[in-house]
Amino acid sequence: MAEGLRRRRAASVRALIESLRPRQWVKNGFVFAALIFSRNLTDRRAAVTTALAALVFCAVASAAYLLNDVLDAEEDRQHPLKRLRPVASGRLAPGTAVVAASLLALTGLVTAWRLDHRFFLVAASYAALNALYSSLLKHVMLLDVFVVAAGFVLRVLGGGVVIHVEISSWLIVCTTLLALFIALSKRRHELVLLGEDASDHRASLAEYSPYFLDQLISIVTASTVMSYALYTLSADVRLKFPGKRLELTVPFVLFGIFRYLYLVHQREGGGSPTRLLFTDRVLLSVVLLWAVSVVLIIYL
Repeated sequence: MAEGLRRRRAASVRALIESLRPRQWVKNGFVFAALIFSRNLTDRRAAVTTALAALVFCAVASAAYLLNDVLDAEEDRQHPLKRLRPVASGRLAPGTAVVAASLLALTGLVTAWRLDHRFFLVAASYAALNALYSSLLKHVMLLDVFVVAAGFVLRVLGGGVVIHVEISSWLIVCTTLLALFIALSKRRHELVLLGEDASDHRASLAEYSPYFLDQLISIVTASTVMSYALYTLSADVRLKFPGKRLELTVPFVLFGIFRYLYLVHQREGGGSPTRLLFTDRVLLSVVLLWAVSVVLIIYL
């Protein structure tokens, strides 16, 4: 009997960890953007502070995932992939998920307050935005993808606020467009995967069509590449990084976006951007090459 109890507890812990979506934490890498582009990567104090800020976003994001799983349990059971999630499949009790979400959100926000009061406002805004998204905004066509993009922008802003660095407007624009590109690609994947049953899972999907989403993706794709290219050639870059050829990183951005489009349209991927990143070696290699090249160009 005791052995059975231990097994059930172990299974609950595994289910809870799975619900935290640790793979999704890679999105919080956007918090480090301000640290890198402000040339503070070698500043130990700034680096540690940014790392703690990223952990805050990990905690708050995981709390949001748990809340979302509880609210969407019934809809998830009708989804071919999401029905396997711990709450939807019954492996994790909704009450346990709510308690864990509350503790994570509280811990994250208290830590944010201790790091910097302005950073706390950013983290609290991120938490509130996620709560609104889970309960209401994800059901509103177009607004749903803009809310996702806003979450990425808040990560970037938080990374700047916590180390007292001003965020470039170019960085905000590029982040917004890239996040919209990813969010729209995800909506397209959901629409194609679920077919006629798409609206049963998410009401906003009834307002989308593959053609409409393809048009939006085309616009955002061109805008993302153009914005990043213009940023690398801007007066802002010449002033901050005199003599640095940041435009040499544009081909990596182009190739990465082309590869992502290939995976979305030809391989029917895009449902989980982080899964694509970790499972597609070509995409992962391009992202790493871009990151390394940016650091080398800026710091050497």
